Amino acid sequence: MTINIVTLVGRVGTDPEVKYFESGTVKCNLTLAVRRRSSRDDKPDWFNLELWGKTAEIAANYVRKGSLIGVSGALKFDYWQDRASGTPRSKPLVKVDNLELLGSKRDNEAPTGYSDDEF
Repeated sequence: MTINIVTLVGRVGTDPEVKYFESGTVKCNLTLAVRRRSSRDDKPDWFNLELWGKTAEIAANYVRKGSLIGVSGALKFDYWQDRASGTPRSKPLVKVDNLELLGSKRDNEAPTGYSDDEF
């Protein structure tokens, strides 16, 4: 038996990069910053996320840089060959199966007509 499950909660580092294919399929890529429990002083770990289909559409419509989200999925590796040097390259990413929007609507929208120092 093998298990490949990744569960993360963190803040989105970039606005979603969305790609629509002629077949109707949607793909979305995000980065996610996750702090370790051990220390608040450590820099966060960064994860590349790949979302497909309805999950990708939800991310494209509701997730923005700074959003608090939870994801679960599987770890996978993308492999390619560097065009300049021909060197084999790889990058780990999480193929997301489940996306949870954890922040409130207010977290994702700046109030109109008010500045941050008025709260």
